[in-house]
Amino acid sequence: MVSDVVLRLPLLEARKVTVRFGGLVAVDEVSVSFQRAELVGIIGPNGAGKTTFFNAISGVQVPTSGRLLVEHEDLTGKGPHRFAAHGLARTFQTPRVFADLPVLQNIEFGLKFAGRRRRKYWLWGEEESVPWTLRDAPRILQLIGLSPQADLPAGAITPSQQRLLEIGMALATRPRMLLLDEVAAGLTEAEIEDMARLIRRLRDELDLTVVWIEHAVTTLLRHVERVIVLHQGRVIADGTPRQVTSNPEVIEAYLGDEMLETEVA
Repeated sequence: MVSDVVLRLPLLEARKVTVRFGGLVAVDEVSVSFQRAELVGIIGPNGAGKTTFFNAISGVQVPTSGRLLVEHEDLTGKGPHRFAAHGLARTFQTPRVFADLPVLQNIEFGLKFAGRRRRKYWLWGEEESVPWTLRDAPRILQLIGLSPQADLPAGAITPSQQRLLEIGMALATRPRMLLLDEVAAGLTEAEIEDMARLIRRLRDELDLTVVWIEHAVTTLLRHVERVIVLHQGRVIADGTPRQVTSNPEVIEAYLGDEMLETEVA
């Protein structure tokens, strides 16, 4: 049983994380923390540092300065495999799937080579703490709605289905925290709404912490509980959707133009 003290610890904490590329400061002393089972959106203009921040908190990019802690264990400077071993999984702006392998085998690859818990099937062993829906590839495909495509090559399914497959591959690692980088990019309005419902369902059913970067701001604001706004590499707001959308600095830096474009569309 997880103690109350552990439950109160942030699952992931960034302390004054800065990422520089030469003279460019892409992420500027960002300090945020994420609790268990939170559904958090990250928004901001192009070039705000959103993806670079994701790269830092998943081990893809080593911060120039600052610290990254998972349940108070310092993982600063560690590789992506160390973050994955602590339960962090992520997707990328361009889906990364094995195009020549069937959809089902893409999920099985995640289970076999990236799953955090060893699978002893006699009385489930270490699998006991794994949700039933994540214990094998067919269940994961059912969860993300790709069962009919199980035998198709991943390169033959639609771009929106490839985004779902990448989420399924991330789920196959049995994460506690799921980082989603613009999973709605290129989707139709109906597909974006379906994706948002799936994201909320994953959080609710699997007790995941989900952090979601998205340019489909109006959809994101309807579904998340907390919003972090980045602008020029800095956090300019962190609160509920209502608090953020009424923040004058956010409106001036980002939401004014974003909402105007939405109304015109």
